[in-house]
Amino acid sequence: MNLEEAARQLQMAAHDAQVAFDCVGLGELERAQEHSVTAKAAADAALTALTRALIDMSPEQAQAEGERAIATLEEA
Repeated sequence: MNLEEAARQLQMAAHDAQVAFDCVGLGELERAQEHSVTAKAAADAALTALTRALIDMSPEQAQAEGERAIATLEEA
C-alpha cells in the first residue's frame, strides 16, 4: 500500500464513522455497529500503510508522495 491508499482509507474511515454517528442519533444501532466495524477496518488498513511508509520512506519521499496522494484524491 502507498500513501495514496492510506489517504483513501482514512477518507473511508471518516465517512463510515460519520455514518455510524448519524445512525446512533437515529437509534439504528445495528447499522451504527456495521459502519463502526468498517470504519475500524479502514483505519487499520491506513495504519498498516503508514507504518510501512515510515519504515520505507525518507521524510522527503514521504512529503512528495503525500502531496501527490492528496492531489490525486482531490481530483477524483
